[in-house]
Amino acid sequence: MIESLPKSAVIRISRANFPPNLFAEVDAMNKKTSEYILPALRRLPGLIHFYAGVSPNGSAVQVSVWDTDEHAAQLNTLKEMAVDGRRDMESVGVAFVPIVTCPIDKTWAV
Repeated sequence: MIESLPKSAVIRISRANFPPNLFAEVDAMNKKTSEYILPALRRLPGLIHFYAGVSPNGSAVQVSVWDTDEHAAQLNTLKEMAVDGRRDMESVGVAFVPIVTCPIDKTWAV
């Protein structure tokens, strides 16, 4: 079943890389940062979905779906994400890639 999303919905993708030998440290820090980032995320208007993953190959990703681009942009200034989370992830060797926000192309919906 295809989910009904607002026409203004966007997907926000945050990517990062790290040396694969640091997987255990990065994975542990990812779990630790979720303890303070998730409660802050849940308070934001417009969030539809949020997913995060860390791969042993040296990649990490956060993917979120928002009702509008303006609501997605809240993460750019959310202290728990943009300051605390970034600091903690960088402390274990993570290097962030520029964030991308795109309108959802519903022709690709499954």
